[in-house]
Amino acid sequence: MLFKVSSTTDAKKLGYAVFNSLKENGRETTLQAVGAGAVNNAIKGSIIARGLAAPQGGELKITPAFVDLNTDGQERTAVQLKVNWN
Repeated sequence: MLFKVSSTTDAKKLGYAVFNSLKENGRETTLQAVGAGAVNNAIKGSIIARGLAAPQGGELKITPAFVDLNTDGQERTAVQLKVNWN
């Protein structure tokens, strides 16, 4: 599942959404963010999801990467966080 994160995204809600997605689907979830505020919220959301998984014995692995996007004819670089439940 792909979550597109913005600077106005509620990090707490994002964290719960990521946790629930991983818990229900058992797959990798990706957070994609463009801009400093969006990246900040993506990091916070992944930290919150990790905190939710820990009491259940889950460990989240978070792998960051850059990805090039073509948005409205413009090339942009986004940060992607791949989150896996281990």
